[in-house]
Order: sequence, then C-alpha cells, then structure tokens
Amino acid sequence: MSELSTSIDAVPGVGRPAARALAEQGLDSVGDLVGVDWTQLARLHGVGPAAGRRLQQVLEEHGESLVDPPAPRSGGATVTRGSTGRSAKDIRTHATTVDPAQYVAGLSARRSREGQQLLELFGEATGEQAVMWGPSMIGYGETHYVYASGREGDTFHLGFSPRAADLALYGLVSAPRSDELLDRLGKHRRGAACVWVRKLEDVDLDVLRDLVEHAWASDPTAC
Repeated sequence: MSELSTSIDAVPGVGRPAARALAEQGLDSVGDLVGVDWTQLARLHGVGPAAGRRLQQVLEEHGESLVDPPAPRSGGATVTRGSTGRSAKDIRTHATTVDPAQYVAGLSARRSREGQQLLELFGEATGEQAVMWGPSMIGYGETHYVYASGREGDTFHLGFSPRAADLALYGLVSAPRSDELLDRLGKHRRGAACVWVRKLEDVDLDVLRDLVEHAWASDPTAC
C-alpha cells in the first residue's frame, strides 16, 4: 500500500476530496508528489494539512519528501537508533539481501561510478556495512520511528540512492551542523527528508564526508 506507485486515493487517511483535487493537477500516485511544493497544493480545495501530513509520512518512508511539507502535528515523531521489527502492515520498504555493490555495478556508467564513490565515502565515514532498502536505496545503520498517530516502522539512519535524475542523500538535513555544512557543500537541493545532487562533481566531497560523519555521530531526528 505504501509503494510510490500507489494511487493517492488508496492511501489510508487521505479523503476523496483531496485525492480528487490532486488528480485534477495530474498527481495520481504517491510518487507524483516527490519534490512538489506543499504550499501550492495546500491552496487546492479539499487538500488539508491532515492529508498533506499523511502523504508526507508515506514519502518519508521511501526517503522522499514534498518541498516545504506541512508541519507535523503537535508531538511530531520520535526517532531512536536501532530497529524493533514493529512496522505498520502497509509499509513495504524493508532491508533486503541484495548486494549494494552489485546493484551499483548494474547502473548507467556515470551513476555506477558515482555510486561506487558514495559506497566508499559513506562506508568510511560511518564504519558501517551498506544494506539495500527496497529496490534502490542504500542505507547505513537502523532507526525506528513512531509518529504521533502511532504509526511506526524501521528505516536506515543515513543513506543514498543513485537515481537516474538525481543522487538522493538521506539523513543529512537535520543534524546540528547540517545547515552550516550544506551551505558549503556546493550545488544541491534540500527537502525535508533528503538532499538532491545532480552529479557528484557539483559538490565538495570533503564537505560531504564531514556532513556524513557529523550526521552519523548525531542522534537521528524526524524529518
């Protein structure tokens, strides 16, 4: 139910008026919302904060986000290190046994090269073994989140996904020195859940290493 290909009208907690208003904008699946500005969606008749928060939760479970997403309800989410094995039944993104190096080797030439660089950088900065999460995310460490609604699940602490359009870097936005380091990183876009980079040559890899090391040493936080 929580796959990015899931129809918005099939997501629990999203009412028909919200789903219909989003469909009229050409936004039919959860994945269509990646990188969309929430402030624009919130102006649509029938699309309220509750639907926005629910859709943002689903996106975050896949390491994605709206731009300027709705503020979480009072109480927010609690995130702790380590996994518990307790997850909502519709969450389908889990750690797999696929070899991350083998996955990266099968990508396009540039993304394969950049993926290998990131495997080395994240591995050295965290001292942790890389693990595939879902079909395309590579994670390090584990955390457990519980939303104010009681919805919970396991995910990774830091990670990346070498996607065709952009490299997605997860877990680097909310550490104490994130803003300072991101300001020095180079060309990138920021979301609530991740940082998007078009190509590695656009950023300072030494700064990225510092950012990964700092985020790894910091307690995980909710997006």
